[in-house]
Amino acid sequence: MSTAEMDMTHDNDHHDDHGPQKGWRRWVYSTNHKDIGSMYLIFALIMLFLGGASAMAMRAELMFPGMQLLDPDLYNNIVTNHALMMIFGAVMPAAAGLANWMIPLMIGAPDMALPRMNNLSFWILPAAATMLVLSFVLPFFPGGGTPINTGWTLYPPLSLKVGMSMDFLIFAIHLLGISSVLASINIIVTIFNMRTTGMSLMNMPMFVWSWLITAFLLILVVPVLAGGVTMLLFDRHFGTSFFDAAGGGDPILFQHLFWFFGHPEVYVLLLPSIGVLSAVVPAFSRKPLFGYKSLVGAMLSLGSLGMVVWAHHMYASSGFSAAVVNYFMIGTILISIPVGLMKFNFLATMWRGSLSFEAPMLFAISIIIMFIFGGMTGVMLAIVPADMQYHDTMFVVAHFHYVLLPGAVMALFAGVLYWLPKWTGNMYSPALGKWFFWTNVIGFNATFFIQHFLGLAGMPRRIIDYNVQFAEFNYLSSIGAFIFGLSHLLLLAIVIQCVRGTKGATKAEARPWDGATGLEWEVDSPAPFHTWEEPPTVDVEGHLVKA
Repeated sequence: MSTAEMDMTHDNDHHDDHGPQKGWRRWVYSTNHKDIGSMYLIFALIMLFLGGASAMAMRAELMFPGMQLLDPDLYNNIVTNHALMMIFGAVMPAAAGLANWMIPLMIGAPDMALPRMNNLSFWILPAAATMLVLSFVLPFFPGGGTPINTGWTLYPPLSLKVGMSMDFLIFAIHLLGISSVLASINIIVTIFNMRTTGMSLMNMPMFVWSWLITAFLLILVVPVLAGGVTMLLFDRHFGTSFFDAAGGGDPILFQHLFWFFGHPEVYVLLLPSIGVLSAVVPAFSRKPLFGYKSLVGAMLSLGSLGMVVWAHHMYASSGFSAAVVNYFMIGTILISIPVGLMKFNFLATMWRGSLSFEAPMLFAISIIIMFIFGGMTGVMLAIVPADMQYHDTMFVVAHFHYVLLPGAVMALFAGVLYWLPKWTGNMYSPALGKWFFWTNVIGFNATFFIQHFLGLAGMPRRIIDYNVQFAEFNYLSSIGAFIFGLSHLLLLAIVIQCVRGTKGATKAEARPWDGATGLEWEVDSPAPFHTWEEPPTVDVEGHLVKA
């Protein structure tokens, strides 16, 4: 045995002898995938409430015509921060938290492949969040400059004229991107190198597949956004003219760079949720997932097509030739094929299954229905003549939220409700879970369904005031938004109930759901601090043969 192997054996023996550190050191220094996954999820929950509070402020302002609470620049600053907090602060870290917790458990690995880098990728996030919040509050202080009134797309020339808060935002985006790329590298290395005996790529859980594709997407597109905002920073402070037309630059170039990242980012948010549904739907249908290989192919197709149709966000401003416009239009419509195949797989899995309707399954069924509707409005927006009518209206806001809230956020809720007993060792009250589902889904639809009609009637988005003809629908949308926002307090109550084991919680078995399959259900609930120290063996279906 080599000296390196002896040192590694010694380190592993020592590692086996201890549990978690005590106090704050456990979390600050942790390299354990479960602790880091928990920190990602807690961070995401905090950012969910911050981003949700900004959404409530917007809907309170839009409840009536005229200006009630905010001024136009502050309103658009809130729009900007709401989007960035929700996308970079809530959804992506929550999905990364699920990945950290579940991927090693699912593939029979003792931990992530690069545990110290795992710690670093998380602790970059609070620094990035601090910069993001500072970019919002800085204009309130003397000399802080103007608010970021560009929206989340940060288009020049407006973003070239904003005060120093834009610089804070640019650095926040850099930090968030570094965190994402480090986490993605870790996930790819873990999946390729640490699968247990008998687990090939084609029998590993679909959630693992979804994150493998997501990680590659992130590595491909995040550097493009980083390059774009760096060029923006140079235009602002170092005399370059990448995007300044007065110096020979092209503002449209920034749109290309942003949307080359921005459109695949939609699938970065969606794909982990497809993986969650691939675990939840078979478990509560008590049937194997229908069409494993076709679902893998659909996710690969979705990721590939998502990389090459970015300019459908730019029909109204691009000046493209007819041939280029037709390419992006047809490519966008083609995306509906793998999406439709995924939905067919889930419906076929449920067909003639022994269904039960616990909270995770209720979310899964509602997601399938609402996401199909979001996909239909996406096809409408892909058609160039129609998009010229819908562009920059509330119709786009409604479409975007019908895609990302069911397709990303609610699916993460389903995953949390599904795996929470495994993480905490306690089962939440089924009634509380169903109350959360119904208030969440009813509030969501009351908020956003009506916004399609506001957009079709001509109400623009990102505008603080509106014509009185839109007053009634905006009032109803705001009432729905308050119901939707307050429903998340029930999610917080569920998490507290499970973590603390308070009244209404019951002890969870190793396999709390009848139809749940996979290696993660072969360990105790709550999952021990160290798992799979002895690699398990799985058969061709991915089921445990021996521990």
